Amino acid sequence: MVRRTSLKRPSRRSGRGLRTLKARLPRLRAPVVKLPALRLPTLRELEAKAPRQERFSARLRGEQVASWLGVALGIAFTSAFVTGLMSHFMQHPPDWMRWPSRPVDLYRITQGVHVIGGIATVPLLLAKLWAVYPKFWQRPAVRSLGHAVERGLVFVLVGGALFQVTTGLFNIAYWYPFPFSFIGAHYWTAYVVFGALIIHVGNEWAKVRRSALPAEPGRRGFLAAVAAATGVVVVTTVGETFGPLRPLAVFAPRKPYDGPQGLTVNRSARAAAVSVPAGYRLAVTGAVRRPLSLSVADLAALPQHTSALPISCVEGWSADAVWTGVRLRDLLALAGVAGDARLRIESLQTRGGYATSEVAPPHWSDPLTLLALRLNGQTLHIDHGYPCRLIAPDRPGVLQTKWVTRVVVL
Repeated sequence: MVRRTSLKRPSRRSGRGLRTLKARLPRLRAPVVKLPALRLPTLRELEAKAPRQERFSARLRGEQVASWLGVALGIAFTSAFVTGLMSHFMQHPPDWMRWPSRPVDLYRITQGVHVIGGIATVPLLLAKLWAVYPKFWQRPAVRSLGHAVERGLVFVLVGGALFQVTTGLFNIAYWYPFPFSFIGAHYWTAYVVFGALIIHVGNEWAKVRRSALPAEPGRRGFLAAVAAATGVVVVTTVGETFGPLRPLAVFAPRKPYDGPQGLTVNRSARAAAVSVPAGYRLAVTGAVRRPLSLSVADLAALPQHTSALPISCVEGWSADAVWTGVRLRDLLALAGVAGDARLRIESLQTRGGYATSEVAPPHWSDPLTLLALRLNGQTLHIDHGYPCRLIAPDRPGVLQTKWVTRVVVL
């Protein structure tokens, strides 16, 4: 039997009491806030509030100071442009280009100059911007079409220079907070900056010619301070590629000799997702008369040679090492390869760039070029490319392919 439950309806008396309570409570009203009318300033008002050139009265500024700093920056950016092109075309050579394998330290020197010189431009660039900052506020802002073009080129030059230096510093720190490719952006912006620099030098050359060294002690001292700051930057970073100054390299981005077997590592086997199979064999295939398939023991049984060659990284650091292994030209002679052939070296790595590299005849025919099995007297560490790696003179570190599994003759 289901028991019914009845719900009591609210009495009229309770409803009346609630209405009485509401009537007695004070009525709350939201406060009305009156906002002032929003008015955007006019262009004339903005121009009136902007700083004017004559308001900057620092005695250290002047045409002579700006000219001397400009000459130093022009030399620095020209050096960076030339060495940067060399690095780019070494890494991405056109089909018609043949880079020499000697001198052995050519890339080490040019890339060290590129990176360390680029870092040294930071105090120069900041001092130059401080010296010419009042000119950004000159009135009238534009006097003619030619003047507008000239100021536009200065804007391109300043913006491009800051972009190149900033992204270059990010690159040597291995930090890429931007969504674009560093290599492509850095390469193409270099042409824009250098072109704007040439035009700017042409426009300002008359001022440069009449700008002798400032006679005022204050301005001379300012230039000396900038030169000293630049020198400190060089001395405290150049040790990453110049051994005698290594103890002073406190600001060097990398310590070249910190790592397994006394050599730093840019990309470890784990980062490259490398797994060396138990039955590893090196294959020499392609346009050969006798294809080869060699185990580590087979490679070790071939005549071994030793080369003292540096690893020179695109980030500017370099380190000397002693490598032992099979001459690449001897291996290709066993396979019956033509003397003008190009090679593609393939790696076991499955993650990251530079899993392959090409080797032209000047490099693979050089007696110093090895498929190295040992580093500094020890069997290659896995992070240095075990079972074998390419090592060749005058070649960027990213093209010294590690974990070599195949040599393809093109």
